[in-house]
Amino acid sequence: MKINFKILLISALVLLTTGHSIAQVENFGSRSSLGFMVGGSYYIGDLNQYKHFNNTNLSAGLIYRYHVNSRIELRGAVRYGKVEGYDSESDRPDNLARNLSFESDIFEMSGGLEFNYLNYKMGNKQYFFTPYMFIDIGLFKMNPKTEYNGELVELQPIGTEGQNSDLSDIKAYRLTQIVIPFGVGFKINLGERAALSLEYGIRKTFTDYLDDVGKGDYLNRTQLAEQNGSIAANLSDRSPVDIEMTGSRGNAETKDWYSMFGVMFTFSLGKPGNCHYQK
Repeated sequence: MKINFKILLISALVLLTTGHSIAQVENFGSRSSLGFMVGGSYYIGDLNQYKHFNNTNLSAGLIYRYHVNSRIELRGAVRYGKVEGYDSESDRPDNLARNLSFESDIFEMSGGLEFNYLNYKMGNKQYFFTPYMFIDIGLFKMNPKTEYNGELVELQPIGTEGQNSDLSDIKAYRLTQIVIPFGVGFKINLGERAALSLEYGIRKTFTDYLDDVGKGDYLNRTQLAEQNGSIAANLSDRSPVDIEMTGSRGNAETKDWYSMFGVMFTFSLGKPGNCHYQK
């Protein structure tokens, strides 16, 4: 999935320098709002390459907004979601033979900008709705696990691609990573102090190990068991014993992505200001 971040940045600068300005007659509270979002989350990566919304799980979050003007909102968010993927659902014979699976909780914290396509202000009867786009930057914490003998096993510590062994020069991946959330939405006022939003966001990550499948090659199971233990050896290659897997376990040229989307109810943290718009 290729995204032109230069276009996103230019769009942000254009929106920051155009549109209407708002008179400074509001207090901090009337400019601030807090939203609760509930929806879904899913992942795109080596164990689910093309199927958007596949294995969607429940997600939730809190989003704070500060109204700069009719086009710009500053925002900060904390979110939770869960993602998972299964080779058993693939249409490709090599993925079916690989037979890997994972699940991970996602804890995300981010902040950024929201750009309204139309003039908008919560509580304003004239400017009461708008589509919007947003772009944030933040951190997310992951912890990929898989089921093994009826229990969930954390994959990062055991080194399924030979991390922390003499068999590979790959270092153990970090469970906390940088993330760039961006997406689109639509919001509409529900009276003077509340609004309803629909939002879809995709997350650009900088790791290929959200699913524990990265650029590492399949290793000799016996040698891996000697250095990282039998569980690491068994979970590094879950193909049938009569199939010899060779080469890379995943696609080293792409990073993993995940999405969070849903419906958001937003409430003003102060009384509406007596604002007006001017050219």
